[in-house]
Amino acid sequence: MTRNTEHPPPAVPQGATRSGEAPRPQKWAWAKPWIWKGRMLSALETGVKGGRWYSLIDKVYASRTLQEAARWVTRDPHKAAGVDHVTPEQYAKRMSEETDKLAEQLQDGTYRPQAIRRVYIPKPGSQEKRPLGIPTIRDRVVQAALRYVIEPIFERDFAEHSYGFRPGRSTKDALRRVDKLLKEGYRYIVDADLKSYFDTIPHDRLLARVGQKISDGRILGLIKMFLEQGVMEGLSTWTPEEGTPQGAIISPLLANIYLDPLDHLMAEKGFQMVRYADDFVILCRTREEAEQALALVRQWTEEAGLQLHPTKTRIATHEEGFDFLGYHFRLGKRAYRFPREKSLKKVYDTIRAKTRRTDGRPLTEIIADVNRTLRGWFEYYKHSTKTVFPKIDQWVRMRLRSILRRRRKGKGRGRGRDHLRWPNAFFSAHGLFDLTTAHSELWQPSRR
Repeated sequence: MTRNTEHPPPAVPQGATRSGEAPRPQKWAWAKPWIWKGRMLSALETGVKGGRWYSLIDKVYASRTLQEAARWVTRDPHKAAGVDHVTPEQYAKRMSEETDKLAEQLQDGTYRPQAIRRVYIPKPGSQEKRPLGIPTIRDRVVQAALRYVIEPIFERDFAEHSYGFRPGRSTKDALRRVDKLLKEGYRYIVDADLKSYFDTIPHDRLLARVGQKISDGRILGLIKMFLEQGVMEGLSTWTPEEGTPQGAIISPLLANIYLDPLDHLMAEKGFQMVRYADDFVILCRTREEAEQALALVRQWTEEAGLQLHPTKTRIATHEEGFDFLGYHFRLGKRAYRFPREKSLKKVYDTIRAKTRRTDGRPLTEIIADVNRTLRGWFEYYKHSTKTVFPKIDQWVRMRLRSILRRRRKGKGRGRGRDHLRWPNAFFSAHGLFDLTTAHSELWQPSRR
C-alpha cells in the first residue's frame, strides 16, 4: 500500500458535517468524526441491536485512524522510547511507511505487540516508587487507534460521577463536586483506596466486561494481547497474569470500564460517590450511611477480585478532613481547602533543588526557573484557602535571599538586614511570581 503524503487534504473541523448529513451532537464533538459519522453515530445515540458492536477492527486499521493516532503519539519528541529504542522523533520521520505496515499487520492478523519497558518513578511525598510501563511507539499508535474506535461505545453509558480520563472532564470538575456536596451538608466521608488497582485487575473479568458491549473477536483479541504483553525489567522479561500497565494509552479506559459497575451500583443505592480513576470518595450525611456505603464497596471489590487498602481506607468526618486529588478538605464554619501535605512537600522539594546557595546562574535565570514551578503549582492549587500562599512566598524569597547573601560572602539563611537589602519589591522588580498577589487578583473580580 502506498499513499501520497506530499499534499495531505486540509484538516476538517471536528464539528463539521458533510452536505446532507445531520448536525453532529455536541456531546460527541470529541469523537473522531471520520469514524463516528452517519449510521455509526446514529447507532451510538440510539443504541445497537442486542447492545453489542460488531465489525470494528476495520475502523482501527483504517489509514486515517492510524495516521491521526501516530501524529498524536509523536506530538512530544521528548517522550521515552520503548524496548526497540525508537523515539517519537524517529518514528515521525517515517510515519507513512510505519502506519502502512501496521495497517497490513492488523488487517491480516500478524500484528503482535512488543514487550513493555518497566521503569519506576517516585511517588510524590513518599519513599515508595510507582511502576510505569513504556510501550514502543508502534504499540502506542495501535492503542491510540483502538481507543479512538471503542471509547465512545463505553463513554455513552459511563456514570455521571466518574471524572478520570474522560473527554471534557477534569480533576477540577471532581473537586468542585466534592466541595458542593460538603456545602450541602454531607459530613461523613468514605475515603477509599484500592490497593495496587491497575496491577490487580483480573484479565478474564475485564475482557468479559468489554465483551458485554463489543463482539468483534479481533478487537477483543487485540485487547487481550495488550493485557498479556511481556514486561522487560532490566535484563529479564516476564508476562503479567493480571493488571493493565500504567503508562499504556488504553489502560485508563480499561480501568474505567472495570469500575463502571461499582459507579452504577453506588448511584442506584443513592450514595454520593465522586471517582477519578481509582481514587474515590463517598460523601454521606450520617455515620450510619457511611458505614453502609463502605460495607457495600467492600463486598463489591471482593467479588471483583480487588482489594481495599487496609490502612488507607477509612470513614472520615468533616472536622478532621480528608485528602482527594491533591487537596485536603476540611469543613468548619466554612469549607476549607488546602494542598495536602504531600503536595506541599513536593513543591518545596522542587524549589529547594532550584535554589541552592551555590547556584551560580544569574538571579533572573534562577527566578525564571522558579516561576515555572510556581505558576504550574498555582494553576492547580489556586482554589486553596488564601492563608496557604503567603507562607510559600516568604519561604521562596528566603531561599533567594540566601543565594544573594552567600554571594556577599555571608553564611546561613537570608535574614535580618537581608530583608532591607533585598525587600519584597526587589524580587517583584525581577519578575518573581507572587502566589499571594495572583490569588488576590484571581478572586478580586468576583468580589466586585
